[in-house]
Amino acid sequence: MSRVSLAVAALLTAALLGACKPTASAPPAVAALPAAPAPGPLPQGSGCGPAIARTQAVVDSDVATGNLNAPVGERFSADLRHAAQACQGGRDREALGLLAAAKSRYGYP
Repeated sequence: MSRVSLAVAALLTAALLGACKPTASAPPAVAALPAAPAPGPLPQGSGCGPAIARTQAVVDSDVATGNLNAPVGERFSADLRHAAQACQGGRDREALGLLAAAKSRYGYP
């Protein structure tokens, strides 16, 4: 093969390899997620009333942010309403037991 043929073959090879290289492109744009609403201050105090109210506030926040789907949130809230009724009736031990059971059922610490 002549030098000219070798030079042409080398140029063609380089051009073909260059054509196979993927070009850099900008990464796809990622849409920003809407900011989650900031939860308000949690109820303070001890006893069954504030404990149930704190849990309800967390459930409401989790439903609002999509961390808990609405039907599950409603069932959890119904369980918390039963606990709140026991608490309002002066049955603190029962209310705290119902609260603990509800939190356990839905995987909340």
